[in-house]
Amino acid sequence: MMLLLRLLPPLLPFLLPALAAGQRAAELRLGLRGSPRGEVNPAFLSLTLDASLARDPRYVALLSNSKLRALATALSPGFLRFGGTETDFLIFDPNKDSTSEEKILWELQAQQEACGSRPAFAAVEKVLLDQWPSQEKLILAEQNRKKHKNTTITKPNSFRKKSGIHIDGFQLGQDFIHLRQLLNNYALYQHAKLYGPDVGQPRKHTQRLLRSFLKSGGKVIDSVTWHHYYVNGRSATRRDFLSPEVLDTFATAIYEVLEIVGRTVPDKKVWLGETSSAYGGGAPRLSNTYVAGFMWLDKLGLSARQGIDVVMRQVFFGAGTYHLVDANFEPLPDYWLSLLYKKLVGTKVLQVGLAGADKRKLRVYLHCTNNLNSKYRDGDVTLFALNLYNVTQHLQLPDHLLSKHVDQYLLLPHGKENILSRSIELNGRVLRMLDDETLPELMEKPLGPGSLLGLPAFSYGFYVIKNAKAIACI
Repeated sequence: MMLLLRLLPPLLPFLLPALAAGQRAAELRLGLRGSPRGEVNPAFLSLTLDASLARDPRYVALLSNSKLRALATALSPGFLRFGGTETDFLIFDPNKDSTSEEKILWELQAQQEACGSRPAFAAVEKVLLDQWPSQEKLILAEQNRKKHKNTTITKPNSFRKKSGIHIDGFQLGQDFIHLRQLLNNYALYQHAKLYGPDVGQPRKHTQRLLRSFLKSGGKVIDSVTWHHYYVNGRSATRRDFLSPEVLDTFATAIYEVLEIVGRTVPDKKVWLGETSSAYGGGAPRLSNTYVAGFMWLDKLGLSARQGIDVVMRQVFFGAGTYHLVDANFEPLPDYWLSLLYKKLVGTKVLQVGLAGADKRKLRVYLHCTNNLNSKYRDGDVTLFALNLYNVTQHLQLPDHLLSKHVDQYLLLPHGKENILSRSIELNGRVLRMLDDETLPELMEKPLGPGSLLGLPAFSYGFYVIKNAKAIACI
């Protein structure tokens, strides 16, 4: 012990508790001197809206809610994808007149925009919110039965894919070529981007379809898109959400998709066009709680590390339990996690290693810090980590970084439900909107030089290492 005191006096206050408990800090190995491992799109973390919201077109009007718009704006830059199963049964009929209820909604919205006020529309919005729970049950029941009814909408921006007709990958590729030719005929759409084919997880039949599609029409798309979910929302358990084995299945899926793309259209970027924790609308009392953050944060880390350019989260707002914002327009834990990721994590991906712990249960990722964040400067790096151990774990910076200051952003569940809570704390402070249009400031907790980075059992957080002077980040 005396040798330890002489060699590491700055660490003494922090090491003694860990040593007394028989623990040893895991040693971080950060790749700061070389080129970045990769770089992702500035809109890497993007969002989706499910077409089930238009199951009854009146409910699309909920998207004009000022609180919802403020929450969406805070997650920019990003893409917003409108899709999902219901688009296969969505028909646009330009000759059909709007219903009387729809007409009232559009008129009120027009008045609202013209006058800059909301009182008239607020009354209609309240009615829609009162009706939404029963509408949500109808949507989820229809999904569970796997039987869908056609929905006709009378406003633009929609399409129909005929149901019950099998189209193989080759034919789908030819259809994309034809669509590209059609778009090129119109000045308004000549520069429009084309993405596809939105295949599911890379099982044998989807692998065949993807490979055939890319060989046939892959040259006309701007990025390859596919979907991923870890588990079935109707049978998922808490153990699934905390399982390293379940989380690792995603890395395997990425590898299989990238291998197909690399052999057919190696110049194309790959996007995760739709993804969340559990399919079927999410897992009740799991996908909308703190525990869902393990799947979400690990998916962001693995996607960037393995070369996925954009990740589109299903869903920002809508039916089910995998939404970021609930039916009362209250942000859920995954929203706050996404917001913190946007604020702290930059586009350049760096190498990071770990010694002294099971890398599957203590998972770490490293990026250049977001250079749009005024708190930080070029050369700073952001580490984010997930602790799947049932005891606190400590991370130790390399010797050459022991003199650096670190800002901690530790996210923990709030309330007696623990990891099944729908509320979240940042460094001990509960995150809530200040009012309908104002988000709270995301306050750091400064850690002095030589500090160990502590992660309580079943938790996750971010650490900005200031003045790290990472070459790739300067």
